[in-house]
Amino acid sequence: MSKYKEIKGFKVQTLASDTVASAVSGGSWASGGSLNLGRSGLGGAGIQTAAIAFGGYNSSSKGETEQYNGSSWTEVGDLSTARYLIGGTGTTTAALACGGNPSTGKTELWDNSSWTESGDLNTSRMALGVAGTTTAGIAFAGNAPGGNTVNAETFDGSSWTEVANINSARDNVAGTGIQTAALLIGGTTPPGDSVKALVEQWDGSSWTEIADLNTARRSLSSGGTTSSALAFGGNANGALTESWNGSAWTEVADLATPRGALAGGSQASNNTSNIAFGGSPNVTSTEQWDAPSVFTQINLGQVYYNSGSNAFKVTQQSTPAGTWASGGNLTVAKGSAAGAGTQTAGIFMGGRASPPPNAVLNETELYNGTSWTEVNNLNTGRYSLSGANSGSQTATLAFGGYDTAILAITESWDGTSWTETTDLNTARAQMAGFGLATAGLICGGDLYPVTSPTRLSVQTELWNGSSWTEVNDLNTGRRRIGNGGFGTQTSGLTAGGYTTTYVANTESWNGTSWTEQTEIQTRDNTTGIGSGANSGLIAGGGTSPGAMSNATEEWVVPEENQTITVS
Repeated sequence: MSKYKEIKGFKVQTLASDTVASAVSGGSWASGGSLNLGRSGLGGAGIQTAAIAFGGYNSSSKGETEQYNGSSWTEVGDLSTARYLIGGTGTTTAALACGGNPSTGKTELWDNSSWTESGDLNTSRMALGVAGTTTAGIAFAGNAPGGNTVNAETFDGSSWTEVANINSARDNVAGTGIQTAALLIGGTTPPGDSVKALVEQWDGSSWTEIADLNTARRSLSSGGTTSSALAFGGNANGALTESWNGSAWTEVADLATPRGALAGGSQASNNTSNIAFGGSPNVTSTEQWDAPSVFTQINLGQVYYNSGSNAFKVTQQSTPAGTWASGGNLTVAKGSAAGAGTQTAGIFMGGRASPPPNAVLNETELYNGTSWTEVNNLNTGRYSLSGANSGSQTATLAFGGYDTAILAITESWDGTSWTETTDLNTARAQMAGFGLATAGLICGGDLYPVTSPTRLSVQTELWNGSSWTEVNDLNTGRRRIGNGGFGTQTSGLTAGGYTTTYVANTESWNGTSWTEQTEIQTRDNTTGIGSGANSGLIAGGGTSPGAMSNATEEWVVPEENQTITVS
């Protein structure tokens, strides 16, 4: 019998902790001492063991200042002018505070005992980004009296000088770095305060757009340099943390307390150490980010024994890098259809040709890897239907959907034609469906025209190849789940959807019942890809009327919760 080392090139090791791809990917947030005054829209500066918090909002504008020693906060001298949505940078003994609400250009300098007013910004503003020090700072973006501004200014210790504008006017941004090398991260742009993932880099003379955040955010915080930084928190109550390595952003461990309008350690030297404090809604908690300096690098496919958790582990194979290439066009343009199969043997059925009032379609098309061919139509044209998305070009299902009414019709495809078979027990559309043509699952959906909220389906049905059986319901009824699910009849997951608003609910299916899991970013009509409840991904979807998401989120069950066999 071959040994594992002979096959893989390394042996089964005993390790004290799990393997990680890099130091920062093994990082996490831990609790620190609480602020004396919970507040949002505050300014911050310093590092993890020596930070300063100032200003903010808690029922009114605040001027309170607190210093952090790595374990606790101490109140010190107040700002001369109370304000929030304020910019901050520097250290705990030499900090800079500028701008703020009400919109102002006021600048104050901290000398470790008191604040002193200095020269005002040329452009009054709030919700701005700031980087650098008290003698070499830079301020950019923000909301000025005339709207969001592109203006950037540098500070020499006493006065501000206008420099080259940023590329995209916005406010509620994060900033980090130094006066000659800074990052401008996220924010909102007009019209409608559209939330952005845009990132711009300053080289001392001009701004250049670089790789976007994975998730668009506003009112976030950051710390680090142009080659190694963290961006964390944001929106109303975000917990996401992303790490920057100089070329790309990677999602790492979330904050324990979701929050927006927070502050952090602007002088952090890289992405392995930082601090987050305050935020909305008037959060007092402080969290400290640490990444291990000593760690075991992942070897893809490696099996090892974790002595700390007393479990065998196996590292997952990474998703290979790839590119999209053009394929053959559908013979009929359509949306809200269903599909199954593979890249070289696909099937696409139903849909509609236009938004309401819509042209309902019954066309079926097969793909051979190069071109589409029309074959026998569905017996009943419809859109917002679902199917056995793990089915094949020769065996799949089409069920539910809209025509002039909500439908329960199920049709079975045998590779040549569609045959009507047993109806769903509950007619519906915009539901999630996954599995095979002989072992499928459907859950949730829209029961229109039943009035809200009862139009939201919680029902789950299983298909045995000839009939549907109702089983345990979803915990949260919702529609517009669309393709936001993946898995099999005995192991699956569904995420997102719409109730009276866009939701983030995630539930996993074990073959008998649904269990609520960690939520995704709030959105509906996502697309899911995966073979079971242990791993997969959700992509795209809608986040508000007229706003679409480009976010992709990976679902991975921790290895200690999975069962593997090692021999």
